[in-house]
This record gives sequence, structure tokens and C-alpha cells, in this order.
Amino acid sequence: MAEEHAGRVALVTGASSGIGRATAELLAARGAAVAVSALDAAGTRETVAAITAAGGRALPVVADVADGAAVAEAVRRTVETYGGLDVLVTSAGVQRYGTVADTDDKTWDEVFTVNVKGVFLAARAALPHLRRSTSGGAVVVVSSVQARATQANVAAYAAAKGALNALVRSMAVDEGPFGVRVNAVCPGSVDTPMLRRSAELFSDGSDASVRRLLAEWGRSHPLGRVAEPREVAETIAFLAGTRAGFVTGADVPVDGGLLSALPVALPPAAPEAPAGA
Repeated sequence: MAEEHAGRVALVTGASSGIGRATAELLAARGAAVAVSALDAAGTRETVAAITAAGGRALPVVADVADGAAVAEAVRRTVETYGGLDVLVTSAGVQRYGTVADTDDKTWDEVFTVNVKGVFLAARAALPHLRRSTSGGAVVVVSSVQARATQANVAAYAAAKGALNALVRSMAVDEGPFGVRVNAVCPGSVDTPMLRRSAELFSDGSDASVRRLLAEWGRSHPLGRVAEPREVAETIAFLAGTRAGFVTGADVPVDGGLLSALPVALPPAAPEAPAGA
């Protein structure tokens, strides 16, 4: 498994932090040459530095996923540098809060432009190359449990993630004849900068209150904690690899059992009646 991705080339968006960075580092550790793409130039360089320090191969590609020309250039540079493209992982995303009644046009459009159109643009640019992969092209989209079930005040985000899961199914059907597999992962709460920014919004912003809120959110998962980015990256790396050669069109929860749990607790069991009653 250590060399599962040896000789393969991957492009990871949103790779400057969180799940994207963990995925880029893991794919590189398992032998892939990785194009590290993000809008955050400093974070992109940090991810590349971490990969190369560990002996891996990485290319920094600063790009805004909402800019079709920039995304196409990122793909072009990847193919020019490494000779092809086998894996696309789309991890770039934004989280915004609000109901339909109080979400303005700008916020709605931002969430869909980054979270949905960004995947569309990256896939459109990458698919011609993925179809030519000699080891089997793969796309893995980072979606969310909120594509399936949602909390309050995340109308745009939940709708965008639901759209992503539908897009994954459509691409899986369209690209299967070309040997390209397309899957999604649906994480629950993951300890990323995005989650910590959300915790800051719903607390007093101090380190202690953020930690308390993350722990509280973690307790909503049957495993009793939030995930680490690497745990989601492990599933992404599997779906992107040849061991998952017959898996396509799936949206895989990596959620600590969150979607399996009913939110309403049962009443305590009635005491047994005494013998002879």
C-alpha cells in the first residue's frame, strides 16, 4: 500500500490546508507526483515544502477554482510537468451560514461558484487527460454529510453539497465507458481550519471556547469526536487508487457514524417488576 500510487499523477484542489493538504501529502507519500492547487499561495508553498521534505514530488499551482482559465492552466501545467494526469481530488470549498429567507444573492452565488462550479471546471479541464490514464483515471470529490442530512442555517451549503453528489453520479455514468471512476466522500465534522472558523463564530472566539465547542460537536458523532484530516484522506486515497477499481458513483460517508444516529434519545428503560408481582 505504501507505493499504491507509484507512477501516478494527481491534482488536488484546496490543498493548502485541511483535508486537501492531508490528501496531497498522503498521495505523495504513496508514490504519486502531486500538483498542489489552492488560492492561498503561502499555504500552497507550505504543503509543497512538507511533501518535498518527506521525499515526495510536488508542484505548486496557485489557482482560483472559480476561474475556468486558471483551473485549465493548473491542469495544463500539471500535465506538462509530469506527463499526464491520473487523479483529480477536489477539496476546495467554503462554508456560509443562513436560511433561504436570510441568504442574499451574493452569498448563495459564492457558495455555488466555489463548491459546485469549481468542481465542474476542474473536472472539465481534467477529464480529457484522465481518460488517457493507463492506470485508470479517478475523480474524488469532497462533499459532506450535509448532502444527505442537514442542520439549521446552512441552506446554501447543504444545497451545494447535494448538487455535488448528483454531479458525481452523473459523471460516473458519463465517464465509466472511458475507464474513469468518479466518487465522493462525505465527511462529518473534521478538525480543519474551516471547522475552527465556524467554532469561532459560534463561541466567544477564545482557544478554550473553540476547543469546548469542537468537543461538543464531536460528541454528536457515535465515535465521540471529530475526525482528523488524515482519516478522510485515507478514504480519498483508497477511492483514487486501483484497489477501488470497481467503485464508481458512490458517496462514501466518513462521519464517525453521524448519519446512523437518531438525534432523539429514548427514555430510560422501565425497571423490572419484582418477582411474584
